[in-house]
Amino acid sequence: MQFKQSKYGHGRSLNLSLRTVLITGLLSAVSLPSAFASPLTNVDTPARASWRENMHKIDVPEGGGCFHAAYPSTVWEKVACGAVPGYRSRPKILASNEQVVAGNGYDFVAETPSGKVFSQVVGSFPSVSGVTSETGANVPFGSGESSGITGPNEYTLQLNTNISHTPACGSYTNCKAWVQYVMSTNTPVSLTSNQLTNETEVFIEYWLFDYGSSSRSSCPSGFLNAGPDSTNGFGGKGVDCVQNTPATVIYNGQLPITSLANLTLSGAVVAGGKDTAIVTYDGQAYSATVSDSLTGMSSGWTQAEYNVVGNAGGSQAQFNSGSTVAVKMAVTDGSTTAPTCLTPTAGRYGTTGETNNLTLGSGCTVASGATPYIQFTESN
Repeated sequence: MQFKQSKYGHGRSLNLSLRTVLITGLLSAVSLPSAFASPLTNVDTPARASWRENMHKIDVPEGGGCFHAAYPSTVWEKVACGAVPGYRSRPKILASNEQVVAGNGYDFVAETPSGKVFSQVVGSFPSVSGVTSETGANVPFGSGESSGITGPNEYTLQLNTNISHTPACGSYTNCKAWVQYVMSTNTPVSLTSNQLTNETEVFIEYWLFDYGSSSRSSCPSGFLNAGPDSTNGFGGKGVDCVQNTPATVIYNGQLPITSLANLTLSGAVVAGGKDTAIVTYDGQAYSATVSDSLTGMSSGWTQAEYNVVGNAGGSQAQFNSGSTVAVKMAVTDGSTTAPTCLTPTAGRYGTTGETNNLTLGSGCTVASGATPYIQFTESN
């Protein structure tokens, strides 16, 4: 394409040059969102691994919101939050027969020593082998089919609490709370849209099951009515209430499943303080925080479930044949006692409805000490 020379001679070229300089200067002065400015390096070192572990121990500043830190800095910097995701997990629906896949009430679960509650759980994958691909798929769920986000690298990391009566239930004695710390590789932009963000995000999802005394009950401020409690299999007379925190965007696109080995998700609660979800991978750390008063789970967090599963709606994360993954939950409950590892029994342990296609190993390792933990293996 050719442009005609301006009658002002070189003035047009000068103006274009000035505009280029100005635009370049403006772009360099603007801090691009960290998720879009930090691609995967695919390089790991012991120093990076140690840094990632340490970031889960460094408290996020008070006041809530979204934060980011980049290796080697250990200072949390506040970043703009993404929108509240239109993501919805599904609580487990009891299976009529024993499963061979992890999730939907069939998982290894860490339980606190008697009289203790968790204040933080850190979920990681200390050993990953043979994993080359993962595809999110919808599968039979309850009396129908799941309704998750499907396709390559569509999965979630979920760190889930037990379902417990907490102060957020008020006077409704049958009400129970549930908290999920979630990293999702894709979320709907809203509950009423099929459009997806195409961004990997970390956030917290809160539930109050069987809240109120009838199907016409109103949810507490900030919670959305998810319908009569009976629709989620709890069989109560009240309603189910749900809300998500604003999301922290951690990656532009779907974070590849081949990054699983250095992905870590933690969840923490502080009585009268805040709930915090932190994700680390590569040389990046991201967090989303909110007030603990949303569910008051700090008073009742006695069991924890962690795994890589489908992306919402009861869906399944399907790994390639030959995949083997070790799953670890390091717990903080104010003691050095090893947590109990609850052995999978169909419908009994674990709370999420999402699954993967990996078969759980036959045993679970437990350890006491400064950082007690449980660890187990699953494979295809």
